Amino acid sequence: MARAGTSREKILKAAAELAMCEGAAHLSLDAVAARAGVSKGGLLYNFPNKTALMRALVEQFIEEFRAEIEDAPGTSDGEALAARFLELGTRKLREKTPRSSGVLAALAEDPGLLAPVKTFNRELLDRMKDDAADPGAILVAFMVMEGLRAQHVFGIDVLDDEERRLLMEKVFALLGKAPASAA
Repeated sequence: MARAGTSREKILKAAAELAMCEGAAHLSLDAVAARAGVSKGGLLYNFPNKTALMRALVEQFIEEFRAEIEDAPGTSDGEALAARFLELGTRKLREKTPRSSGVLAALAEDPGLLAPVKTFNRELLDRMKDDAADPGAILVAFMVMEGLRAQHVFGIDVLDDEERRLLMEKVFALLGKAPASAA
């Protein structure tokens, strides 16, 4: 019989769901404990304070994103890694509520908690540029996706589906790659 998950996993899942569904303002320890089905003492055993919970949400977001990028075969050169980053980002833009809401909740709580996101993004960008034939194309692709993701997280998307498709087609062409859906 499969385990339903540790209490830590349940708490993180509940916190992420609350951040997505209710917004960062409703991410209290009491609300998270109730949604996770654990006592507040159980929550505090795993996360001694709200900052620790927010830090864990950010770390979880980074690790899930890293795993999704790294799981793709053929991402040995910069352009291939950038193409995977774009494909993954484009897929996530289709989500009604971004999974990165936990990161947004952390930003609202303590902007300093985003330092690991900045570090992850810098390392990823460096990896993409290191083996790239055209580092400038990598920079453009990275910033296009980050801009689209920021608009999505803040709910200020301005492009319609066709405009987004055209933009991504141009960015993939700049990298000399075809989107996976077109391949």
